[in-house]
Amino acid sequence: MILVGSQRGGAGNLARHLLNEKDNDHVTVHELRGFTARDLHGAFEEAHAISLGTNCKQFLFSLSFNPPKDVAVDVTALLAAAERAEEKLGLSGQPRAVVIHEKNGRRHAHVVWSRIDAQEMKAVNLPHFKNRLNSLSKDLFLEHGWQLPDGYKENGWKNPLNFTLAEWQQAKRLDLDPREIKQVFREAWAHSDGQQSFKAALEESGFFLARGDRRGFVALDIHGEVYSVARMAGIKTKDLNARLGSPDALPSVNEVKADTHRRMSSRLREHLKTIRAEQQQALTPLVEQRQKLVAQHRAERTTLEQGQERRWKAEAQERQQRLRTGLMGVVDFFTGRAAAMRRQNEREAFQCFARDRAQKEALYKFQSGETAALHKQVATLKARQRQERMQLAARIGQMLRISRESDRKRERQPDHTPQRGIDFSL
Repeated sequence: MILVGSQRGGAGNLARHLLNEKDNDHVTVHELRGFTARDLHGAFEEAHAISLGTNCKQFLFSLSFNPPKDVAVDVTALLAAAERAEEKLGLSGQPRAVVIHEKNGRRHAHVVWSRIDAQEMKAVNLPHFKNRLNSLSKDLFLEHGWQLPDGYKENGWKNPLNFTLAEWQQAKRLDLDPREIKQVFREAWAHSDGQQSFKAALEESGFFLARGDRRGFVALDIHGEVYSVARMAGIKTKDLNARLGSPDALPSVNEVKADTHRRMSSRLREHLKTIRAEQQQALTPLVEQRQKLVAQHRAERTTLEQGQERRWKAEAQERQQRLRTGLMGVVDFFTGRAAAMRRQNEREAFQCFARDRAQKEALYKFQSGETAALHKQVATLKARQRQERMQLAARIGQMLRISRESDRKRERQPDHTPQRGIDFSL
């Protein structure tokens, strides 16, 4: 499974993120170990309070465990992976929280450790933690017999389609897949040998090369979103500059935005809004169906948990009543009956725990089966809509390029009677 870890502070923000039910179908705080507090916010604030006695600002280590797509992984396997990661990182015995997320029929986990050793009052050092997690991640893929990602097979662990949180958020605002956008930049880079050919290749897909304020070469899409060329193409800045030269001759970001807005007719902008509205309308029935199913599943889980809790209390009371008190309790102590009864109670308590855990897992698998077809239908529709938007952006980009070339030709022929421009009718 993919392991992504980071040292961080921000206890409140992290707790809110992990408990976010808006972006997840189900959120379960599975474990709080080593904390006095019994809720996630309190646990992280407790870790923060202890860290104030040190110079450590990033007092938490957050690690996500993401199994491959279409692979069902139970909680036991996720916890086993967490134990191995804890040992590799040198965080054994540190307070930790385990949160299980379920989204689109898939389950993944987040484990957060306090880095502060309360006895030594210093932070646990985590040297080369990325390399250690990469090694463990590959081991987990191989041990479970899962298909290794391409980025893990070639060139060590370097995946050209890795993307940052900022890139995900940027693409999410435009309803595009950042992996598809990166693919556009990589293909343009692979089929170009200089600035002009690279610029033309990007424009064929609806991206326009510009001069950035600090990042040198940047590119803009038809909506005015700005992308770092080096990061999106997955190349080093020095290699970028070696092939493309200086960006000084390129228009600035504001100039490209203004020019694109001027050339896009009101009819075309209205068409873009219509496309978005139609796609959203097509998704609405599926979204509503998913929301109803999630609400139903949450109610079923609540009913199960409440029933298990009532049964657990009744069984615990029954086990407790087996231990006699008073004079007979003294007799049981000396005869060994009390010790035998406690061992029996412990065995039965564990069996009840295993039974309840199995019931929760069975309910999860049943509900996942109910939602699988719906999630697949939603994913297929979203993928087709993203592809339609990418194709539309490419077509608009080509039209804008033709319009700019037409303007340049007219500038070279000042006596030519100017036309009214292109209507960009689709």
